[in-house]
Amino acid sequence: MSTNVEKPLIHPQAIVEPGAVLGAGTRVWAFAHVLPGARIGKDCNLCDHTFIENDVVIGNSVTIKCGVYIWDGIELQDFVFVGPNVTFTNDKFPRSKQYPEQFARTVICRGASLGAGAVILPGLRIGEQAMVGAGAVVTRDVPPNAIVTGNPARIVGYVDTIAHPSSSPIVSAVATDSIVAGVKLIHLKHVEDMRGDLCAAEWHKDLPFVPRRVFYVYRVPNSRVRGEHAHKECQQFLVCVSGSVSVVVDDGRRREEYLLDQPWIGLYLPPKIWGIQYKYSADAVLMVFASHEYDAADYIRQYDDFLKLARS
Repeated sequence: MSTNVEKPLIHPQAIVEPGAVLGAGTRVWAFAHVLPGARIGKDCNLCDHTFIENDVVIGNSVTIKCGVYIWDGIELQDFVFVGPNVTFTNDKFPRSKQYPEQFARTVICRGASLGAGAVILPGLRIGEQAMVGAGAVVTRDVPPNAIVTGNPARIVGYVDTIAHPSSSPIVSAVATDSIVAGVKLIHLKHVEDMRGDLCAAEWHKDLPFVPRRVFYVYRVPNSRVRGEHAHKECQQFLVCVSGSVSVVVDDGRRREEYLLDQPWIGLYLPPKIWGIQYKYSADAVLMVFASHEYDAADYIRQYDDFLKLARS
């Protein structure tokens, strides 16, 4: 019985050692070298001058451009793109002829892209759909969907995110709906006076809930990211009373970013919305009103868990 399964293509000048596993349709080009024990999925593309060590797992439809060496302990999940001359490492304290009992595990998650010349330190996790800029030096985990650049790499944005600049005109008690389910940008009452400005909010009139808790976030270094969680039941209202901060909201299907830089503009987050706060100015003070008292069990801290809940 004939089948249409495409066999792996191995260039005559490539070396694929016995014991390596290659999926259907995978292409290994000239001067590439794959060691025994390496497991490579279907429809992958290993360009010229690539090297794959033994304890390596590569998923399906992965592209590895020229000049990339993938060492023991590294996993590339499905649809990962690795740009030319990306440098992976797997030992934090390398010494000649001295080997750790086990090399650090590095995971590049589904759909992530690594730009040309990026350096990935050992033991890190690059989240789903994340984008690492060319030449970035990644020294810590990268969250799902984040865009990182620089040395050390810092988050500068999030992929597929609609950005909303602020400095909106003053509108009293007006709420603007987001395309992210349930999120609202709310303009509070604002009065300018020669003695000083005043902003006021009445819970039953201006906010969708009556707060049970309030907390402040301040003195956050610009390189840091806060939030990165959702709530099962708790509602939140965020106001940057000093300075500025960017807030990303995500319902599992769509993603928006709001710049909060006026003390009379607040952002309402209903339950089951993934929230991220970053790009804090040096003088930023973020005030958060919550509909519930603190409950650790109400938090969803893993993005994969959040997506499962959102899609259900």
